[in-house]
Amino acid sequence: MIDEKTRSELAEIAARYPHKRSGLLPMLHLVQSAEGRITADGIRVCAEILEISEAEVSGVATFYTMYKRRAVGDYHVGVCTNTLCAVMGGDLIFQRLKDHLDVGNDETTEDGKITLEHVECNAACDYAPVMMVNWEFMDNQTPESAVELVDDLRAGKERHSTRGPKLVTWREAERVLAGFPDDLADEGPSAGPASLVGLAIARENDWKAPEA
Repeated sequence: MIDEKTRSELAEIAARYPHKRSGLLPMLHLVQSAEGRITADGIRVCAEILEISEAEVSGVATFYTMYKRRAVGDYHVGVCTNTLCAVMGGDLIFQRLKDHLDVGNDETTEDGKITLEHVECNAACDYAPVMMVNWEFMDNQTPESAVELVDDLRAGKERHSTRGPKLVTWREAERVLAGFPDDLADEGPSAGPASLVGLAIARENDWKAPEA
């Protein structure tokens, strides 16, 4: 059930926008943070606050794959299996993790620690093959490094994204996506070296964008 604190925070999110229904996406993230998934009660409360129908809320919640109708583990591990990551090893990583964790796509381990899912492009092709843990990047992965990562997470060991921030639980990450910062945003670089190669070449050659 949605408690009063969560209801108050859902209303706070809605109030951030000139048209309060624009707050639905972050509100659904907060529901997931509180409930572990999108629940019927979460849909009802969002609809009440936004003064729209439950069908409208449910339509959004079922359209986007980031909203889950089944409970997610402490760590959502997404393996990119889009074209570049796949040919660079993403398919092998995904298969190895399925075998190692004894789960299928979008399934959770018996201990409730890991939910495994193959995901579409993470917009990090310069670091392929890429995984994400609760939407934090794990770059240049191999089947071996992926297995080590999930084993560490299941054992409660602290791990960091390859770009800096420590990995928090899925519910904690969902709260950040709802608009309640955890003050970890400035940990690590905002862009890695591979992403900046083009900029370095442009500067070396004094290339500039054409004048408008």
